[in-house]
Amino acid sequence: MDALDPVLARACGAAIAVVLLTGAWQKLRDLAVFEASVDLYRLLPDSLVPLFARGFPVLEALAGAALLFDSTRSIGLLLSVAVLGVATAGVVFNLLRGHTEIDCGCGGAEGHTTLSWALPARNALLLLAAVLGGQDGSGRELMWIDYLSVAGGTLALFGLYATANQLMANHPRLIQLRN
Repeated sequence: MDALDPVLARACGAAIAVVLLTGAWQKLRDLAVFEASVDLYRLLPDSLVPLFARGFPVLEALAGAALLFDSTRSIGLLLSVAVLGVATAGVVFNLLRGHTEIDCGCGGAEGHTTLSWALPARNALLLLAAVLGGQDGSGRELMWIDYLSVAGGTLALFGLYATANQLMANHPRLIQLRN
C-alpha cells in the first residue's frame, strides 16, 4: 500500500481540527445549553452531567489543537478518536432507545439538530478523516504550492461538514412541511 500524500493528511487533520475546535468553542460559549443536551441523553448520573459538560469540550479542543502540530499529531489522533467515539456512542445508544427528539448537543445554541442515523454516519466520516489526518503522510517534502492545496482542501472539507450539518438540521423541518 502506498503512503498517504502529506497534502491529504494535513488537509484532513486541519479540517478535523477546525471541526473539533469550533465544536468545543460552541459548547464552552454556552455551557448551560450543552449541559442540558448532555442531561437529555440520560446516560450519566445527574451528579456527573456538569463535570462531563465541562470536560468534554476541553478534550475536544485539546484534540483539535494537537492535530495541528507534527509533534502532537498522534496524541491528537487518539483524543479525536476518543471524543468522536464517545459522542457517536451516545447518539447510537439513544437512537436504539428511540430517543430521537433531543438535541444532539453538537451545534451550540444557534442550531438544533435532533438525533438521527445521519449523525453516526457523519461521525464515521469524521473518524476516517481524523485517522487520515493523524498520519504523517509520505516522506516527500511539502512545497509552497502544497500549503495552498492544504488550505483549499481544509476549506472544502469544512464546507462539506457545515453543509451536512445544515442539511441534518433542516431535515425534520422539511418533513413537517411535506406533511
